[in-house]
Amino acid sequence: MLEHQKYFNGKKVTLMGLGLLGRGLGDAIFLAQNGAQLIVTDIRDEKMLASSLAKLKRYKDIRYTLGGHTFEDFRNRDFILKAAGVPLDSPYIAEAKKNGIPIEMDASLFAKLMPKGVTLVGVTGTRGKSTTAECIFTILKAAKKRVFLGGVVHTATLPLLTKVRAGDIVVLELDSWQLQGFHDAKISPHIAVFTTFMDDHLLYYKGDRKRYFDDKTAIFRYQKRNGVLVVGKQAQQQVRSARPPGRIVVAAANLLKSWELQVLGDHNRENIACAVAVAKALGIAYAIIKRGVEAFRGVPGRLEYLRTIRGVKIYNDNNATTPDATIAALHALNPKSEIRNPKQILNSKSLNAKRLTLNTERNIVLIMGGTDKGLDMSKLVAEIPKYCKGLVLLKESGTTKFLTLIHNSKFIIQEMVEAENLKECVEKAMNMAQSGDTVLFSPAFASFGKWFKNEYDRGEQFVEIVKKSK
Repeated sequence: MLEHQKYFNGKKVTLMGLGLLGRGLGDAIFLAQNGAQLIVTDIRDEKMLASSLAKLKRYKDIRYTLGGHTFEDFRNRDFILKAAGVPLDSPYIAEAKKNGIPIEMDASLFAKLMPKGVTLVGVTGTRGKSTTAECIFTILKAAKKRVFLGGVVHTATLPLLTKVRAGDIVVLELDSWQLQGFHDAKISPHIAVFTTFMDDHLLYYKGDRKRYFDDKTAIFRYQKRNGVLVVGKQAQQQVRSARPPGRIVVAAANLLKSWELQVLGDHNRENIACAVAVAKALGIAYAIIKRGVEAFRGVPGRLEYLRTIRGVKIYNDNNATTPDATIAALHALNPKSEIRNPKQILNSKSLNAKRLTLNTERNIVLIMGGTDKGLDMSKLVAEIPKYCKGLVLLKESGTTKFLTLIHNSKFIIQEMVEAENLKECVEKAMNMAQSGDTVLFSPAFASFGKWFKNEYDRGEQFVEIVKKSK
């Protein structure tokens, strides 16, 4: 019996949060296959979880508590495997702790149990962690390393225990929720990357930005003396103030100026600089790093070029769920279009305004909108007139607040319409756009609401709509 099988066999485990994205499902399958006495509990009911439950039918010994939790499932267990996003003040987690039951999370439990001799690279940041992790993975593949990528939201990390061995490298993308598990375990990756720190998830953290940052600091807080911390330029001041041990490397994007990158934007140049710093720390040769970087094509849903229709380029930036991310996309797609005084733009109060032709280089039609996350949108309101010839807004709770902010501001949007659904958003954007323009889907808001199951469903819907567009 393998070491991970010995660890899980016969263990009484409660999996809190099955979900639909795949991480919880992957963990449930892994635990069942390795002999755990498993309880799966979720606040969603059987109907909502049907697609995940169908994939668990073959495992007859799993017990389910769906449509809510019970305190009994958090007593007399060997450990609780907690999903991301469980409330900070969950009474069920408090019950488990009261009974001395350890709280584990997918990625940190993997880090505790992985074989000796495996090098762990962890990547976090409000923005940029996916791109950076994927770029590190691409470089290491180019260097012929045995490397695995984990920690992404739709994939469980624990199953990697069946694959990794001494000498391998594992790159984990780690959000603030997964890093709660690293705090509990008091461990950090051998090489840590902190790309950016901006406002996000403030509803979850009840406005406590410090608590959000503190969760992130688990990426480096428990590193040993020989640990390496790579910091993106935007985050360096705040991260340095936390005084992590070990060596700090501030990624230098200016080193990439002569390289032929396939991804757009200064923000992606900063992300790739972080990936390059990791590769150097791992001893990868310069020529191989350059070859890997220049082969890197980016990540789906992050400023992803889809196709050109009637001379109009269409980009999918679905994973931009904050105003900062949408601003970065605008800068990347039209860096020359910024105008000094947006108040000079002709005013049109109507949402059904006719197109106003202005002699500027603003050629972006932006599709955005979604569910409110409690973030400050004022900077995005100011940036849109500098870069966009048109704005299409998907009706949702955050969009309503955004419209109020626009109408109360001094900034004027050239042409602005609302749409009832995503298909209508695309149609209206294409009607605004002319040959040489760009349609950018960069929501700036969360996906929760009546239209989408989750963020990834929203992106898939957009891609499918564009694919079918004539």
